Amino acid sequence: MKYRTIVFSTIALVLLSAVAATAQTYTPLYTYPGGSRNNSGIGWPQLMSQGRDGDLYSTTSDEGIHGDGMVYKITTAGQATTIYDFCSRTSCADGTFPEGGLTLGFDGNFYGTTTGGGQGGAGTVFKVSPTGTLTTLHLFTNGTDDSAPAFAPTQGQDGNIYGVSEEQYNGQNGAFYKITANGVFTVPHDFVYTDGSSPNLPTQGFDGNFYGTTQFGGDPTCKCGVVYKATAAGKITVLHKFKGYPTDGYRPLALLVQGNDGAFYGTTYQGGTYNQGSVFKITTTGLFTLLYSFHFSSAYLDATLPTAGLTLGTDGNFYGVGSAGGSKNAGAIFKITPAGSESILYNFCSVSCANGFGPATPLMLHTNGKFYGNTNGNSLGGSVFYSLDVGFKPLVDLVTWSAKVGKTVEILGQGFTGTTAVSFNGVNATFNNVSDTYMTATLPAGALTGTVTVTTFTNTLKSNRLFLVTPQIKSFNPTSGTVGSSVTITGVSMTQTTKVTIGGKAASFTVNSDTQVTATVPAGAKTGKITITTPGGIATSPGTFLVVPSITGFSPTSGPVGTSVVITGNSFTGSTQVKFGGIAATSFQVISDTKVDALVPAGAGTGPIAVTTLGGTGTSATNFTVTP
Repeated sequence: MKYRTIVFSTIALVLLSAVAATAQTYTPLYTYPGGSRNNSGIGWPQLMSQGRDGDLYSTTSDEGIHGDGMVYKITTAGQATTIYDFCSRTSCADGTFPEGGLTLGFDGNFYGTTTGGGQGGAGTVFKVSPTGTLTTLHLFTNGTDDSAPAFAPTQGQDGNIYGVSEEQYNGQNGAFYKITANGVFTVPHDFVYTDGSSPNLPTQGFDGNFYGTTQFGGDPTCKCGVVYKATAAGKITVLHKFKGYPTDGYRPLALLVQGNDGAFYGTTYQGGTYNQGSVFKITTTGLFTLLYSFHFSSAYLDATLPTAGLTLGTDGNFYGVGSAGGSKNAGAIFKITPAGSESILYNFCSVSCANGFGPATPLMLHTNGKFYGNTNGNSLGGSVFYSLDVGFKPLVDLVTWSAKVGKTVEILGQGFTGTTAVSFNGVNATFNNVSDTYMTATLPAGALTGTVTVTTFTNTLKSNRLFLVTPQIKSFNPTSGTVGSSVTITGVSMTQTTKVTIGGKAASFTVNSDTQVTATVPAGAKTGKITITTPGGIATSPGTFLVVPSITGFSPTSGPVGTSVVITGNSFTGSTQVKFGGIAATSFQVISDTKVDALVPAGAGTGPIAVTTLGGTGTSATNFTVTP
């Protein structure tokens, strides 16, 4: 596709923030021309993503040749180019009004949605290449699949595309959808208001699940939105129901971000102590903490009304924008620590409103170490694209951040032409410099979960997040055993093992090597899978370990037919049979995992006692004597 250059006003003025302990530089780079629907169409919830070429890609909800929106790219130095105009096909079959921006896929293409056009004007999911080739992946049909997809989708580490639609009409509350690699569209979950309404795009967590918010629904009184967890299969768990002002928050609008501590951090548009928005923290188990309540007054010129979420910096703090508030009530950029200490980094309109006001989109941390964002307007009738430099060093961004040994890992950055080494938490890997801003590496045997480091002749670049090395269990030996016996587990990426379970019970273990762990069958273990947990994830054995019951004693040791005998030992849960001298007892009861009561059956002779479960049969070392 032939590029069409957008004409922008270049703003050369560089503004230095007057606030903060360390200097930060705000630079307005471009003014987008005004549009018909929403200034220039740059606003919530449009995401901006870095491509393999180092440029930034996003959408406008209007503009373009037809005024129906476009896909564009913009360099960090300031040159903007339109790469696709929507409504280029008959009856706008390619979609109209993309509001969600774009996310980068493993294939180097970008994924997004349109809120209109397509089939019956219900919106689309699309893929677009950096050169402007657009492929429609799904056509929404109003009323049947929860249309109005305002948010861009995201690619899970399993390769599938996940997204949400937010239809509130016809009794619908939005849906969590999935598109497989071969294009099959499914809706694993329809929201039902009690678990949320109008969902926002979720973020995939370290555990592989997706964590997100909804704008409404949840608490029947407040209806202020929820925080939810979704499995890839669509099982939704509500982690928190917002109560609104003045308790916690109301109407969370944006993506969550996972911090270095594994918890998720987010914002609400309103609510909090002053009803001007809040910042919150929530763990994967649902422990909720209100970290900060925004407060704008004549004496306290704080940011307010955040429509965008937070961005994790390389310093472990979070960076965000308030669409209002600040010294001129025109919005502000803020920093907040994981403990909830907030500071203002830049106030919009403090020098000139031509430099932008009303920041509405999330900050994007580029691999050059600078943040980039967009305002919703300026005094000239358009929106402003800007950068914020807080002094971060250049870094690398992991497109692939979870994989098994031998898989290809995609890495974004700069200066890759001079790369001399790539390591995964200190373990060197083979690599391929595809370009100066994009490279791949093969996850090596022995790789450890941790920081990815790219070393060049002139620089050392570290990843902005941990890479998760997924462990694998290949086999175990023996395949059965009693409590206290030893099991040798073989696999891949086991060095960082933190937990082993056998049949659901935690076992003591020793890491012998990256490919072998030895564990002891724990008391209470049941026949089932073996799992190994590392910082990179959980591996489950392909086969089932059989926990064989064991008999350590019985009382009395002798007696006639009909005698009640208490049998002690291990792994008796699920017992299916008890025998005396080879004759099955017709009456027995499992009291606990370590005790079974049985009556000596008719026909029984002196001999060992045997207890049978799904895991096998345990036999006493001594005989029970049957007396006349």
